[in-house]
Amino acid sequence: MPAKVLLIDDDARLTGMVGDYLRAHGFDVDTAGSLASGRERLRAGQYDALVLDLMLPDGDGLDLTRELRSDARTRRLPLLMLTARGEPMDRIIGLEIGADDYLPKPFEPRELLARVKALLRRSAPEPAGDDVLQFGRLEIDMGAREARLDGQRCDLTGHQFELLVVLAQSPGRVLSRDQIMDALKGHPVDAFDRSIDVHISRIRSVIEDDPKNPKRVLTVRGTGYVFARKQDVE
Repeated sequence: MPAKVLLIDDDARLTGMVGDYLRAHGFDVDTAGSLASGRERLRAGQYDALVLDLMLPDGDGLDLTRELRSDARTRRLPLLMLTARGEPMDRIIGLEIGADDYLPKPFEPRELLARVKALLRRSAPEPAGDDVLQFGRLEIDMGAREARLDGQRCDLTGHQFELLVVLAQSPGRVLSRDQIMDALKGHPVDAFDRSIDVHISRIRSVIEDDPKNPKRVLTVRGTGYVFARKQDVE
């Protein structure tokens, strides 16, 4: 069964072109030209991924992103945000509130296709099993695709969970941003792209007792990040 994608953008020419391109590569695509029609589509159907423009005639994509991430039914929906060039703060805010990735306009349909496929790979359920990483009070359940602190599920997007897994599978090893992006099979990271930092900040906000003084995901200045081998040790 083909993956179902919803594309919300008010540029009819772009949605027509991108919609046809994704369909030619095996996707089932619905389109919407406003937040209102996008919300109607989301209420009426189940989607495997959402491609959302930041600026729409009746509001912005950040509002819809907040709504989706606050609803248990859509909290884990893979979400790619489209942004205009020159809006780095909007991209950072989008990632902070739950977008999994972003793509600046103008873009090549081939790159959007690659990013949507990457989001779907990262969100695909894995076979159930006993593959659980345990670090003191924190456990990372690969089968259930969730992290739990003191038995309570941590509110992470699919991309953030995958990022946490990459770090946790190499405890004590410093990973650069390039190595992390390689492991995630994502797009090459630009030297000025801070999206990894934004996702790390979000991960810390839910797995650390004090996000400003992290004990689990540590920063190695000028190099990258390291997942602490020993945790919850007084």
